[in-house]
Amino acid sequence: MDFSLSDEQLQLRDAVQRFCEHEYPAASRGVPDAPARMDERWRLMADMGLLGLPFSAGHGGSELSAVDVMIVMEGLGRALACEPYCSTVVLAGGLVAAAGTPAQADALLPAVVRGERRLAIALDEPGARYDPLPLAAKAMRDGDGYRLDGRKTLVFDGDAADTLIVAARTSGAPGDRDGVTLFLVDATARGVDLHAYPTLDGRRAADFRFTDVRVPADRVLGEAGGGLALVEAALDRGIAALCAEAVGALDALLELTVDYVKVRKQFGVALASFQALQHRLVDMLIACEQARAMAGVAAMAVDGGDAAERARLVSAAKVQVGNAARLVTREAIQMHGAMGMTDECKVGHYAKRLLVIGQSFGDVRHHLRRFGQEALA
Repeated sequence: MDFSLSDEQLQLRDAVQRFCEHEYPAASRGVPDAPARMDERWRLMADMGLLGLPFSAGHGGSELSAVDVMIVMEGLGRALACEPYCSTVVLAGGLVAAAGTPAQADALLPAVVRGERRLAIALDEPGARYDPLPLAAKAMRDGDGYRLDGRKTLVFDGDAADTLIVAARTSGAPGDRDGVTLFLVDATARGVDLHAYPTLDGRRAADFRFTDVRVPADRVLGEAGGGLALVEAALDRGIAALCAEAVGALDALLELTVDYVKVRKQFGVALASFQALQHRLVDMLIACEQARAMAGVAAMAVDGGDAAERARLVSAAKVQVGNAARLVTREAIQMHGAMGMTDECKVGHYAKRLLVIGQSFGDVRHHLRRFGQEALA
């Protein structure tokens, strides 16, 4: 595979880097921002065209690839950016672009590109443990529409979303691949109850309860009963993006650690002079580069046409990135000593974000099992 970036991609990387250096000062990274400040940054991202990268020109986008999205996510990960880029643009926006009718896409995507509308995807249910199939939420036919009932948990950035993409079962039993349908639901619709809370990394998530929510038939996303393949493709896009974000965070952790051991002294000399620590820093660098390579593989696989190959490579990337995150965060915290987990030290903030990424949409054990299943299929 060719991992080199084109001139246009290098320019994109530099533009994102400049944006992040200006909008996310190093001293305040990891500290939750006021909603007004986040809204201002979101509008700036829209003005730069970042919110429209993967969408068609007809909807105001740039029609760029998953590799270009990876470049943006890596920059945001390095800056510990907390805006809902993955939730709105990659996951939910990607679903609308892939499966929406022209009317649905025209109603949602231009507003997303302009920064005027945010989306979130509501898949997980209590006790599901990364598996979308034990789907208990139900949508029953009611005249020319549906009545939606059920619960969703850990909807990332759900409290900021204007529109939710909700997976519910319209036929079959929990565990059946057929019968899964996706619905576009207004977050403020009658019968939608929200419980929002902060996550470990200082971001936001929400639990939803849907009680007798009326959903018109024209709000079905994709084919009724055939939504599982769409969900799996969307999750793979989201995982690939999170892998890229993790690479940016890993790079920042390595840089912080190298800078620290150069100035921290013990026995009158800098820690960087100890050969044992130099070896550990090299191990961290190798882990970062391996994670970067696999994040690139995942991004290329997302743009490929083979669903089985995409699933296998995305899971491989999630495993590699998860293992790299464990090694790099452990070493960074140990080399910083006890201060590595204080709020005043940025190492702890990166470690928390990487921990959340590692658990999002499947941990290492889950994706090892998935990789094995795809390899044997």
